[in-house]
Amino acid sequence: MPKFLLLDLAGAETHKGIGRLVNALAIAKELMEEGHEVRLVFGGVGTEGLSARANPDHGTHALFAAVTDRVAGACHRCAGAFGARASLEALGLPLLSDYEGPLSLAGGYQVLTF
Repeated sequence: MPKFLLLDLAGAETHKGIGRLVNALAIAKELMEEGHEVRLVFGGVGTEGLSARANPDHGTHALFAAVTDRVAGACHRCAGAFGARASLEALGLPLLSDYEGPLSLAGGYQVLTF
């Protein structure tokens, strides 16, 4: 069965970015429910809005909560560049570094980017 890595690079400051995030989360949930191995990684401006997703009042919270256990983490360099490092650490989300570590896109995953 195929393994999927969903890489979210979309910002949450526009309707387009939120739409891309919602699609990533919904597709991750669907693949997970079908029994596929799924990992979510956030990079670039996609690291910015993750703390908002943890808020139960946020419109994307339910989808995010449904796939939180599949979140491998967020790029530590991107989180720093976009001012998200402290909020991600507060959420307990792993900060990933280097292609040789958990941020690697290798490992037989089909990569979907958003």
